Amino acid sequence: MHQSQLPYRYWFIAIHLLTSTRNSFSAIELQRQIGHSFYEPIWEMLHKLREVMGRRDGEYELTGVIELDEGFFSTVRPDNEKNKPLKRGRGSQKKSKVLVMAERVPIEGETTKRGNPRKVGHLKTLVINDLKADTITNIFKAHVSKSTVIDSDNSTSYVDLKDVVEAHRTSSNTKGKSKRNTSCYQ
Repeated sequence: MHQSQLPYRYWFIAIHLLTSTRNSFSAIELQRQIGHSFYEPIWEMLHKLREVMGRRDGEYELTGVIELDEGFFSTVRPDNEKNKPLKRGRGSQKKSKVLVMAERVPIEGETTKRGNPRKVGHLKTLVINDLKADTITNIFKAHVSKSTVIDSDNSTSYVDLKDVVEAHRTSSNTKGKSKRNTSCYQ
């Protein structure tokens, strides 16, 4: 709200709309909801609020059972690499490596045929430079509690995590069915 020419009422309406809905709001939709004439100040307000919310989310320490995996998201290639041939797979220049960590929270009092149902608690996604074990271990030291149990695949990037957390459970997919590798339980 610092040095903003917008009324406080706009800020409070925007905060309410951003935090009370599951879907994200575009600046144009927020402008329409508030009834403001100009797009730019609403866009700036929305980005300030998202930045603050992002910093707040970054302060959470993940605890309990965490599901871990990496993802690859398409990005724009830098201009200096436009004429170079593309690599395929994990090393592609068109993909950004993202580490995804999601807390798994059991739902109390409910059971299904597959066991206890669960929901997602806090979620962290971090863009990383590489998938080396040292990189991922250092990220875990900074963002995850030592009393955590990790569920992940058998990636070689996660081999050192058993030293950082209470337990590291791995699974492997065979013919579409997930099987727990009980020899990796601590």
